[in-house]
Amino acid sequence: MKNFILLFFIGCMGLPVCAQGGNYQLVWSDEFNVEGPLDEVKWHHQTQLPNGDSWYNGEIQHYTNRIENSFVSDGTLKIVAIKETFTDQGSTKSHTSARLNSKFAFTYGYVEIRAKLPIGIGTWPAMWTLGQNITEPGGYWYETNGEVSWPACGEIDIMEHWGSNQNYVQSAMHTPSSFGNTVNKGGQTIATASSAFHIYALEWTPDRMVFSVDGVQHYTYEPSVQNADTWPFDANQYILLNVAVLPEILDSFTESALEIDYIRVFQDSTLSVADQDLDSKIQLSPNPVIDTLSLQVAPSLIGAKAAIYSITGQKLHTTVLQNENTSIDVSTYTKGVYFFTLEIGQTSVTRRVIKR
Repeated sequence: MKNFILLFFIGCMGLPVCAQGGNYQLVWSDEFNVEGPLDEVKWHHQTQLPNGDSWYNGEIQHYTNRIENSFVSDGTLKIVAIKETFTDQGSTKSHTSARLNSKFAFTYGYVEIRAKLPIGIGTWPAMWTLGQNITEPGGYWYETNGEVSWPACGEIDIMEHWGSNQNYVQSAMHTPSSFGNTVNKGGQTIATASSAFHIYALEWTPDRMVFSVDGVQHYTYEPSVQNADTWPFDANQYILLNVAVLPEILDSFTESALEIDYIRVFQDSTLSVADQDLDSKIQLSPNPVIDTLSLQVAPSLIGAKAAIYSITGQKLHTTVLQNENTSIDVSTYTKGVYFFTLEIGQTSVTRRVIKR
């Protein structure tokens, strides 16, 4: 089956089936064709307990980098939740599993993941993304890019599934405006979620997220107001794959796996060029800044809208550019991270500004 799909993609110039109307090109993938351990060039095992004792949401597993919990065989990745006593980092857990971070991050695009889900009350598999700028110790990007905490970094749940609701799959968005038990979610019933492979997809554009299974859409996130509070999605996100174990796991559970045939990320080359062109016409300095932020733009951007938002989404400054050079007083801002946005027509760019 995988060979046929791959040949079909090549014949279609690399376009995913649901995105042939755009100018999408494959930019990153893992076909999981090499038997054995995961490709360390592409994946990082996240094993560090975030609070020194446990993971979030009352989860009862250790994530490990052992081949027992994550490996490639017969052309698919297996992430296996196992019932076993395991001690790590001074803490003993009753189950093990794996949590993977991609060493690839991207902004906008079309993501396809062909997967078959685990089974069992208490299993919680997810295929999702987090902002590359998240400050989460143990994550792959923490040391080089960590700037903001969750949910300011933004989270996109392409697919999550609970064994207690066996045939239902869900997609969700977590932002400063709605997180945890978020209202921004939707899903659909997939009768064969754990017995057959299905294609879980996300199309991420500058103004909306569209989620689907096998081409059938079940949720669109498109906030009418986009700022740091509702839309921290104009910067890089990276992919995570994991199977968490919840306290209601049955005593009879032994093990079950999330099985992934492939992951493919496509981007619209036309959109990427437009964004890069806009970004190249803007200069912000100094950054980090203490008192005055200087903005220099190309003449073609005179008339564009500029704004600064706090990390919680509060608009602190807005202006329409009247010339090529603009000074913005930030002397009264508290130290921390802010978001500068510039918008002209249907194109926008956002940059983070550090206030010292």
